[in-house]
Amino acid sequence: MTVADARRSVAGAVASAGGRWPGWVAVAVWAAGIAAAFTVGWHLRRAGLATEDALPPLHARARERPLVWPMLPAVAVAAVAVAVLPPVAARLAWRWLPPVAWAGSALWAVALAVSDGPGALAGPLQAPTEYPAGLAQVRPDPLAWVRTFTERLGGYTTHVRGHPPLPTLVLWLLEEAGFGGTGWAAAFVVAAGSSAMAAIAVTLRCVAGEGAARAAVPFLVLAPPALWIATAMDALFLGVGAWGTALVALAARRRRRGRGGVWRAVGVAAAGGLLLGCLPYLSYGLLPLFAVPLVVLVLCRPRPAVLVGLSVGLVVVPAALTAAGFWWPEGVRATLDTYLISRGSARRSYSYFVFADLAVLGLLAGPAVAYALPGTFAVVGRAVRVALRRGPRALLSGTRACAPGVGVALPVCAALVGMLALDVSGVVKGEVERIWLPFAAWLPAAVPLAWPGGQWARWWLAAQAVTALAVQALVLSEW
Repeated sequence: MTVADARRSVAGAVASAGGRWPGWVAVAVWAAGIAAAFTVGWHLRRAGLATEDALPPLHARARERPLVWPMLPAVAVAAVAVAVLPPVAARLAWRWLPPVAWAGSALWAVALAVSDGPGALAGPLQAPTEYPAGLAQVRPDPLAWVRTFTERLGGYTTHVRGHPPLPTLVLWLLEEAGFGGTGWAAAFVVAAGSSAMAAIAVTLRCVAGEGAARAAVPFLVLAPPALWIATAMDALFLGVGAWGTALVALAARRRRRGRGGVWRAVGVAAAGGLLLGCLPYLSYGLLPLFAVPLVVLVLCRPRPAVLVGLSVGLVVVPAALTAAGFWWPEGVRATLDTYLISRGSARRSYSYFVFADLAVLGLLAGPAVAYALPGTFAVVGRAVRVALRRGPRALLSGTRACAPGVGVALPVCAALVGMLALDVSGVVKGEVERIWLPFAAWLPAAVPLAWPGGQWARWWLAAQAVTALAVQALVLSEW
């Protein structure tokens, strides 16, 4: 399956949905929605109704002067990437492509961040509200800290008490390994978050074919979420979720194997389950992210032994933290209680943020994703009609993956559904530029399939980069 074949498979669905005008309408809605969210947020701020955020719906503030000269390194990285990434992704041997995607994503994230100065990478983690500020309470006795985590929650820093104990424990383990300090923590977060682009490419190759994965790599690398990969801790959650899904996809691929191959697949599935089992203990809001690996399992039809290995891996972290004294439902309830009695975030308007958070999602996705989504929905709609008429197995090719269009569209839509569920539920109100990182990073996978033969792909890749550059130049984020 070539890159062009993968693009044409979805281009046909786009054409059947009414040509290319739905994409342009979607881009117009994207631009208008972002403008409206910031305009309404400005008026709410003036009226004293949005006191938590200086620049709603972002948890950020507008720069007094836009960055110009400090942005030149990031502009240079973007220009080279737009020119080089498409041919590299199409021609480089596959074994080298995921590491290139990882390195390119890390370079892009760092180039954007250091426009604020060399200390910008570690700076966000040095805030008194962040996880490293809470490590002093862990060091004397980590087991006692876990056991009493819920009952002492009100005494912890903002981000520690807003999450389960695992993110803080990860930083403690990093410190115990000799990599203490916010500099090492920032490097770890950037490395984990940027590695997710390689993991998503691996997953796409398993469920949609190599052509679709290759076509997606440039858009994964230059995606606007790079703005918050350096350095929100949610980038770590992105990496864990993406690699957990990738390992499940690798294990679930249907190939003829001997006994040793089956056991290897079970081991890989268990490793994927181990990572996925971490998600609810990294953030309470990551439960909807399980929709993505679930779709991967449906598409790949794994052997029963693989499902057993996955199940074993899934229970390791929950069992360990439960045995250590942390009961997850009590943690949810205690976190909600502290959230409701706190100032600021709990007072954010649901009626505003339920729509404004979607505008932030638009910034995370970029205009190219907006253009591609109508075609993506058309593919899913066609898949549903086929499944209803012929049965679910009609979606699958009978080899190791489903039809390329469906293999890309379903994971993208699963990530979208997860974000919409969080949005409508009111679990998140604001700060979704970081909270939705583990979901939004999947969206650029759909972009290159909107153009048969790849025409205009470089222009849309440039539009994605310009979106990130513009936000960095105009907005000063806490992360």
